[in-house]
Amino acid sequence: MYKYFFKRFFDIFFSALALGILSPLFILISIGLLLSGEHYIFYFQKRIGYKNKPFFIWKFATMLKNSPNIGTGIHTTRKDPRILPMGDFLRKTKINELPQIINILKGDMSIVGPRPLVDKTFEPYPEHVKAVIYNIKPGLTGIGSIVFRDEERLLSETKLSLQDFYKSHISPYKGELELWNQKNLSFYSDLMLIFLTGWVIISPKSQLVYKVFKDLPILPQELR
Repeated sequence: MYKYFFKRFFDIFFSALALGILSPLFILISIGLLLSGEHYIFYFQKRIGYKNKPFFIWKFATMLKNSPNIGTGIHTTRKDPRILPMGDFLRKTKINELPQIINILKGDMSIVGPRPLVDKTFEPYPEHVKAVIYNIKPGLTGIGSIVFRDEERLLSETKLSLQDFYKSHISPYKGELELWNQKNLSFYSDLMLIFLTGWVIISPKSQLVYKVFKDLPILPQELR
């Protein structure tokens, strides 16, 4: 019942509430982005959504407009030169993701769910994951976002190519996390994942997620 009815009810209620509360912050950020960088506010990108159907995600602009075609492409590393003046702060605090509240209101996304990916980061998933990962709507946050909150660090430190490291280590584990989430989906798990999202922003190195959810798939050594 929660998955098919109440989850959407909570998405609409809390996203509308959040949009009202955060509107002054949105205005300030919009002014800052217009006065700096490349002078644009929102970044729209095609992502894979519910039942593997595409939609366009909303984000605050944090990188050069042509970033997918320069540097490390779709993968972002620490101190990436393509990040705009305000971009580093917006990314670290995850404020750049807040415009996706609009996607939630529209029904493209949920508050909690697997992150919507571009084709190039979706393809490395194992086939059994690709077949079912978006049987629920993608989310503003989720178990993958929390565990991989410092994905940029992992990509910065690997000696492999970014594509190989992502395909060999990040995608398989992230996929298993999302399958775990679908199996354990409940109001309690969603509530705790929202809490943990705020918690890891304040304390990025915290391992509290593994204490709250003690049956998570074991983190591979390569990702520690």
